[in-house]
Amino acid sequence: MLKQRTLKSLISASGVGLHTGQKVTMKLRPAPADSGIVFRRIDLASPLDIPARADLVGDTRLSSCLIKDGERVSTVEHLMSALAGLGIDNAYVDLDAAEMPIMDGSASPFVLLIQQAGIEQQAAPKRFLRVTRSVEAKHGDKWARIDPYEGFKLSFSIDFKHPVIDRSTQLVSIDFAETSYLKEIVRARTFGFMHEVEDLRESGLALGGGLDNAVVLDEYRVLNADGLRFADEFIRHKLLDAIGDLYLIGKPLLGAFTAHKSGHALNNQLVRALLADQSAFEVVSFDRAEDTPAGILRLARQYS
Repeated sequence: MLKQRTLKSLISASGVGLHTGQKVTMKLRPAPADSGIVFRRIDLASPLDIPARADLVGDTRLSSCLIKDGERVSTVEHLMSALAGLGIDNAYVDLDAAEMPIMDGSASPFVLLIQQAGIEQQAAPKRFLRVTRSVEAKHGDKWARIDPYEGFKLSFSIDFKHPVIDRSTQLVSIDFAETSYLKEIVRARTFGFMHEVEDLRESGLALGGGLDNAVVLDEYRVLNADGLRFADEFIRHKLLDAIGDLYLIGKPLLGAFTAHKSGHALNNQLVRALLADQSAFEVVSFDRAEDTPAGILRLARQYS
């Protein structure tokens, strides 16, 4: 049986929010089977649980922000990506501020924290959301689609008019039954452009951003002294974000995601469209290895 997974022990870390610039301490804790991922604002007079669900995404300006009862948890996508990549079904995430710590701008620090806490299998079967019919979302020349597929595959294309990004790959396709999330995706950092910084900060965004937690470009080059982690780090980070946004479905996804110039808003629009169409998906689990499609068995091995 493919089983649900949670953390073995509590682990914590501190950092600053990318957009608020506020210091935040985060604690990751084990959660019972079928709990899902639940964020908890412990700084409020009455601590508030905010489940990691696509229908609670209320702000998508440069991040995915969950909103419940007027309270927010911003920039959840990097942790959600790490949890998806390691196959964690259930966890509590305690926060003493309104935004996740950005860490180094990738999902790598979150993966290291989860690995340090340890991963524990639970008695309940792992439940997948299997796409049975194609669903698409569009906005202008941007689009995102999800198709039936016995595994988890992502294809993404971007179109940035910048000399550094022009020289890198702007189209990538990764099948996670064949390629490791930890090897290919987890270290890719968020990125931004110097000419946008002033406008973003006037809008109350990117107040905690800098060269230690983002790839920053001027008109011609990368400003980070250590350069890029991948030649195509930009598009790999877009995949990292998409994995986190898709995990707000609430279950690991069996399907093929394809997108052009998509971001948090369109990713969320696609997920909501999928969940609104009962004929487009089914929830499945696999009790015996012999009944499990080969691609899904290979996908499950990537969690270890």
